[in-house]
Amino acid sequence: MTRYFITGGAGFIGSTLADRLLAAGHAVTVYDNFSTGRRPFLASARDHRNFRLIEGDTLDCAKLSDSIKGHDFVFHLAANADVRFGTQHPRRDLEQNTIGTHNVLEAMRLGGVKQIAFSSTGSVYGEPDVFPTPETAAFPVQTSLYAASKLAGEGMLAAYCAGFGFRGYVFRFVSILGERYSHGHVYDFYRQLSADPSQIRILGDGTQRKSYLYVQDCIDAMLTAIEQADAPVNVFNLGTDEYCRVSDSLDWITAKLNVRPRRNHTGGPRGWVGDSPFIFLDTAKVRALGWRPKLTIRQGVEKTVEYLQANSWLFDAPEAAAA
Repeated sequence: MTRYFITGGAGFIGSTLADRLLAAGHAVTVYDNFSTGRRPFLASARDHRNFRLIEGDTLDCAKLSDSIKGHDFVFHLAANADVRFGTQHPRRDLEQNTIGTHNVLEAMRLGGVKQIAFSSTGSVYGEPDVFPTPETAAFPVQTSLYAASKLAGEGMLAAYCAGFGFRGYVFRFVSILGERYSHGHVYDFYRQLSADPSQIRILGDGTQRKSYLYVQDCIDAMLTAIEQADAPVNVFNLGTDEYCRVSDSLDWITAKLNVRPRRNHTGGPRGWVGDSPFIFLDTAKVRALGWRPKLTIRQGVEKTVEYLQANSWLFDAPEAAAA
């Protein structure tokens, strides 16, 4: 039995991962400050005898260091994922993503824990010239504070692997969809259409091309890589071998809801400052390990809509949803 420690474990991906690890017979500690994590996501995990919940922040070094002791492996998923509004609070990405990651690595060093998986982002590639974009692509000038903070986290992880004998796994995600999804474009579109199915506001002109991955496929990929890859630092793109336009995903959502809203676009090819108009990652490296996504992007979008339809509490006031 492996003892896993998951920062951000009450979030969308973290809670789903916790359930998978517990079902496989492992022990799981979730560490979350519940700024965006949801307690109902941990309902099934809390019933498990090998589960432990610690309410804490990665900026609380003393509590983090004390909590991480005795574990075998860390999944560091806690982060500020509020990409769109990064320029409105520039220090938040530094604190929650970069400094928080350093604190996790240092707590591991002090506690003798030497294996870590880190949730990075395909946004670190900025606006690349090569599509699909491989892990070996040169990094461009960074265009978002979120991506810059994640790239800094990757650098520190690699330095700790070299300096202290850690083994690290860096996963550069596309956007993840599925059950427990509680922020992002599908959530935003669904919320708007629930309030007023006659019209919808779209950030950008709808031609932005994006790739998405179903959450269970994402976890399958991470677990496959951790089981098979054994370099000191292992970097993997996680995504599908397809992409869609934002307007395509809206077509699928409106068809699922049987509505035909008037589409109001906010502007040009970018939804916000730092939004890359085309994200499409080369996943040949993780596929070489035998992994394949089970769902297409459209299937992932449709499953997400079904989940949102069945879980209206996600749209309640944050304090009520977190109860």
